[in-house]
Amino acid sequence: MRFALTTFDNPYDPFEQFTQWFMFDEEKGYHTTAYLGRIARTSDQLSDEENNKEVERAIDEIIRYDFQNIYRKVTFWFVVVKDDRK
Repeated sequence: MRFALTTFDNPYDPFEQFTQWFMFDEEKGYHTTAYLGRIARTSDQLSDEENNKEVERAIDEIIRYDFQNIYRKVTFWFVVVKDDRK
C-alpha cells in the first residue's frame, strides 16, 4: 500500500496520472510535492517500507495542521505476486 497527498479540487489521480496531477497542482499554486518533501524525512539509507511509512506520517501531519482543509490522503493498493517457478 502506498499513500499520496492531493487537494480536494485536483481531478487527477496522483498515482496513475501524475503528470496531469502535478501540472494542475502547480498551476493552482499548491506545490504539494515540495510541501511533502519538506515535511517527510525520507532517506536513501532507509528501506522502501521505512520511507513509505515516513511519507504516510508526513501526510498525516500535513492534514492534521491543514487549517484550510484542502488536503486529502489517497491510498494506492497493490498486490505483490511471488513467482515460485524454478
